[in-house]
Amino acid sequence: MWLTEQQVEGFHADGFLLLPGLFSREEAALMRAQLPALYAERRPENWRERDSDEVRTAFALHRRNEVFARVVRHPRLINPAAQLTGSKVYIQQVKVNAKAAFTGDVWQWHQDFATHHAEDGVPAATALNLHVFLDDVNEFNGPLVFIRASHRHGLLGAGHDTTTTSYPLWTLDPHTIARLAEEGGLVAAKGPAGTGLIFGDLVVHGSNGNMSPWPRTIFSVIANPVENAQQTFRRPDHIHERDFSPVECASDDCLMVAGMTSRS
Repeated sequence: MWLTEQQVEGFHADGFLLLPGLFSREEAALMRAQLPALYAERRPENWRERDSDEVRTAFALHRRNEVFARVVRHPRLINPAAQLTGSKVYIQQVKVNAKAAFTGDVWQWHQDFATHHAEDGVPAATALNLHVFLDDVNEFNGPLVFIRASHRHGLLGAGHDTTTTSYPLWTLDPHTIARLAEEGGLVAAKGPAGTGLIFGDLVVHGSNGNMSPWPRTIFSVIANPVENAQQTFRRPDHIHERDFSPVECASDDCLMVAGMTSRS
């Protein structure tokens, strides 16, 4: 799969791109079905909520599960990443961000590059976050909210928040958010399971807690140009992968092949 010229222009204008129907509901359900066993594992890759035992983020799924090992090589994700960056890409990070029904916590306003640059020494803001909705995402269960065109402001001053949630994050102050939101407006990324979402390393985004009875689960792979690999190695490799070799795409039907294998 390749993006149209209009989609490429929309991504560069807004800093993000929603792709309805990128994966089928069946493919999304196959990915979602892998999660209970992965969540049950007591290991550093699984970050749990501050006030509950629910998984907030599960890292390195491609090393732990064959289905996700195929997802990270899927041409519907990797080809658009190569197209938008103009480069071969490596897998920088693989995770699921989960918001359990009623208890899923917030993600504060932030730019991904603030963390990638400060913690991992990534030189340039060229990485892309490639998402697949594994649940239906609506206005009630904590959708990602973007400030349109906020990536045009470059890297903004951020503080290291280590107390609001269980996951430390480089976050932006309310005055900056108010100013950017007045300029660009807010957009919630919503859609049925299987929806794709691409956003850049500088676009400002966050999400509310999930007070609804519906879970919100999103698969994420961060793809980074091979020439932009990390320079420092403070964080463990399950948070920033250390294999900088270019991704070789799998076949477009690789998930269904995996599904048939798992049922045999």
